[in-house]
Amino acid sequence: MVADMSVAADRHVTNPEFAIEDLWVGVFGAKVLASGFGQVADGRSFAFRIEGPWLLVELYRPRLSGPVPQPEDIVATLRCSVVDVDVIDERSLTAAVRDAVALAEVAK
Repeated sequence: MVADMSVAADRHVTNPEFAIEDLWVGVFGAKVLASGFGQVADGRSFAFRIEGPWLLVELYRPRLSGPVPQPEDIVATLRCSVVDVDVIDERSLTAAVRDAVALAEVAK
């Protein structure tokens, strides 16, 4: 049996405007892989991943009906270069994601 997935209600968020709830970074051979998800102030969630030299961000509508967003839940996407970002450093990656989410919000 598989249990429902949920985000802990008592997570510690220092910035209510932008929060990364999960961040994963790994180096496999010559590839750097990173992904994660979070939430912005108005309740919308976002997901991100590194694909080669690109950071891909998807911004979802508020109040999703389930734990996994569907294609129709995507309200904005953004692809930006991370060639000049140290993607294995969590602080650098977090800053790049924060900037990309802000750009995705403006571009939608």
